[in-house]
Amino acid sequence: MRYPITLTPSDGKLVVAVDDVPGVNTFGDDEEDALLQAADALETMLDHYFENKLPVPLPSKVRRGRPSINIPVSLAAKVLLHNELLTQQVRPSELARRLNLPRQEMTRLLDPHIVTKIDSIDEAMKALGKNIELQVA
Repeated sequence: MRYPITLTPSDGKLVVAVDDVPGVNTFGDDEEDALLQAADALETMLDHYFENKLPVPLPSKVRRGRPSINIPVSLAAKVLLHNELLTQQVRPSELARRLNLPRQEMTRLLDPHIVTKIDSIDEAMKALGKNIELQVA
């Protein structure tokens, strides 16, 4: 999952904004630092969406030549699972029941800070009637 970003020079620094996620703005000393700071700021903002049970904005298509930041595959899958739970209005306790998982394991499955096997997230999506499809870009 790649989010397009905008880099703007300002006072010897690079200001970076994640185009599709309002409020994700930061800066770096150079492009490499700005990309690292943007990835960190995006993951922090994703925490906000998860904690407040808000749908996470999905990235728009990255146009050729535009800078972007990737989020880890496990986190991307959790974003999709989180959004699907909200769309279907399924509580985590109900998903745990469908998967026959203890509450603690469900909490780990939904925690964006814990790397989870993609197969586990796929099973959760199947319990919601959905499938994860991967592609190489």
